[in-house]
Amino acid sequence: MSRIKSDAKAFTIHDVAAEAGVSKSTVSLALQGSPLIRPETAERVREAAARIGYVYNRRAGELRRKSSNVIGVVINDLMNPFFAEVLVGIERKLVDAGYIVLMAHTAESLQRQNQVLMSMREQNAASIILCPVLGTPKSLVTDVQGWGIPLLVLVRSLGAGPYDFAGSDNESGNFIATRHLIESNHRRIGFLGGQSGVVLHQRLKGYKLALAKAKIPFDELLVIPSVPTRQGGYMAMQQLLALAPRVTAAVCYNDIEALGALSALGERGLIAGKDFSLMGFDNVLEAEHANPPLSTMDVRPGDLGEQAARLLLARIEDPSLPPQIFLSAPRLILRQSA
Repeated sequence: MSRIKSDAKAFTIHDVAAEAGVSKSTVSLALQGSPLIRPETAERVREAAARIGYVYNRRAGELRRKSSNVIGVVINDLMNPFFAEVLVGIERKLVDAGYIVLMAHTAESLQRQNQVLMSMREQNAASIILCPVLGTPKSLVTDVQGWGIPLLVLVRSLGAGPYDFAGSDNESGNFIATRHLIESNHRRIGFLGGQSGVVLHQRLKGYKLALAKAKIPFDELLVIPSVPTRQGGYMAMQQLLALAPRVTAAVCYNDIEALGALSALGERGLIAGKDFSLMGFDNVLEAEHANPPLSTMDVRPGDLGEQAARLLLARIEDPSLPPQIFLSAPRLILRQSA
């Protein structure tokens, strides 16, 4: 796993020139992508810069006169409407405060995440909001902070550490969702979705705790891991329905998986809320208009985004603040599916 260098500010364009055996002006033109520099020379310059950890700042001249008003927002999965709604909240708050939001999508790729973060560093972002990809090392926090750029981690915690975080209380949310199904006289309750990571661990913990409090034995066969997408939820529900004895209800990792699970139920001629009870998590806008409307845990994605931006603005205003945490308290939203 690659590690982003945190000491690159110690090097200058003169160091790159010496390392590559060329002039300072050649380095400058090569890093700007000038056609005046031969491709093999430009490649030698880029390799020299990478070896010593030099980061070219395209806006350095401007930013020496004026501080950046760009805030980078790095999201792992913009195909999930939850993150789109969170982003709307973030942008609304930051734009009102006079900042420009530079958004990037990493598609759960650690390599792409590193590339995006380095690009935002190059653009001298005033700060960064990051929903980390699965497998992100905890050391990333100190790397980014070592650049002098404030960092807020969003939704997926990277464990204990000196950084700001905004997310939801996943454990209590799934405890409430599972308890509702138990109180509705379900005993064979599945858990659909998620593959790994702290969010899955927390939501599974809430599910297990609710079962334990009701003295219902935990059955690992009822936990169906899957990619957190519609297709993942569809396939996970098919697996769950094939189990015996019959499963009568399920909580889902998120609303998108639940929407896919609704499709699988429909194919079997089962009606959610009548033949099978289904709970989502997040309360994206689409959940209310599903067929049937989806019961879910509401973490108010737009508000979560605004709260994340609020923490970040406070950090920019006062870098000496202790680590800040915002946890959205999920609320049970009952609709027709459960």
